[in-house]
Amino acid sequence: MPTPPDKLRTLLSRGRILTVPACFDAYSAHLAEMAGFPATFMGGFSVAATRLALPDTGLISYGEMVDQGRRICEAVSIPVLGDGDTGYGNAMNIRRTVEGYTRAGFAAVMIEDQVAPKRCGHTRGKAVVGRDEALDRIKAAVDARNEGSDILLVARTDARHEHGLGEAIARAQAFAELGAEILFVEAPETEEELAVVGREVPGWKFANLVEGGETPVLPHARLEELGFSMAVYAVTLLSAATRAMTAVLEALASDADRGPLLTDFETLKDLVGFNDYYALEERYAAERD
Repeated sequence: MPTPPDKLRTLLSRGRILTVPACFDAYSAHLAEMAGFPATFMGGFSVAATRLALPDTGLISYGEMVDQGRRICEAVSIPVLGDGDTGYGNAMNIRRTVEGYTRAGFAAVMIEDQVAPKRCGHTRGKAVVGRDEALDRIKAAVDARNEGSDILLVARTDARHEHGLGEAIARAQAFAELGAEILFVEAPETEEELAVVGREVPGWKFANLVEGGETPVLPHARLEELGFSMAVYAVTLLSAATRAMTAVLEALASDADRGPLLTDFETLKDLVGFNDYYALEERYAAERD
């Protein structure tokens, strides 16, 4: 059977852009798979929000992230990319992060060049380490991968914010030279900047699309024309779930009709897996008879 990294390599090698919704738990990943998406991404923004009710500002730990990821990877058969933030420390911590995400079942792990504590790439106050330290982080991740961890590396730079697009592209190019397979320049601010990234950054490219964020949310076909391999929607599911839960809570508080806001209970039971469970239960009951 192909491994999760093998599945992701096959998808990326087809040369068509992958539409990737970001999940935050096993159920949201399961729904993404049921809807036919080829892969999902466990994003730090959504996991920090749903697991801790806290912002993505470096407050969630390696242990909490890898635990959440293990549950997500066990729930689906599609490849899962995982947000590894800054690697949670020095080169040895980064190696541990790559090794731990591999054991958890991820297809890829993302390592970035922000200073710690890091924060969401579409919020204020972020800063990056110097280029040499950024390269050292990716080198440690590449070494961990080459020395026994079967996982793809997403190398992310947030240098656009402080140092301009040129520095961000230079870092991404250097990350590729070190051996990172997927390159991620965070928060280009215009379609023209996206085009420059698509043209000048080698290999498979990751576009992070946040509705209301700094990067224009272009159609999938246009992103593919610009050279991107993945269109990742970092907070779309979380945003939708928040709106839906808020609406039904307001209806519940006022004792209004909630029916139009709810998934039919039979459908909900099926999505959660009750019908599959019943089928297995009947199978073993039949074997006893």
